[in-house]
Amino acid sequence: MSELNERAWIELLEEEDLAFIKRFVLFSGSLKDLANAYNVSYPTLRLRLDRLIEKIKVLDSRKSEDRYERLLRAQFADGKLDPAVFKRLLATYQEQQKD
Repeated sequence: MSELNERAWIELLEEEDLAFIKRFVLFSGSLKDLANAYNVSYPTLRLRLDRLIEKIKVLDSRKSEDRYERLLRAQFADGKLDPAVFKRLLATYQEQQKD
C-alpha cells in the first residue's frame, strides 16, 4: 500500500478537525484539560471526540473507495447530516452510480 493511500483519510479531514487533533495531542490526550481549553463540558468534548473517531474510521475504511460516498458517510458520522437525509442522499447516489 502506498503512502498516499495510507494518508488519504487525513487529507479528507477539515481544518477544524486537524486543529482539534493537534490540541488533543498538545494537551497529552487529557480530555478534562482540553474541555477547559475549549470552555465546554467534558461530555460535550467527549461527543466531539467520538464523532471524530467515527469520521476517521469512515474516511480510512477500504469498504468504499468512492471519495464522494466516504465524504458523505464522514459528514453523517460527524453529526452534520440527520439520518433521514443521509440515507436519502446515499441511496440516490448509489442508484445513480448503477446507471
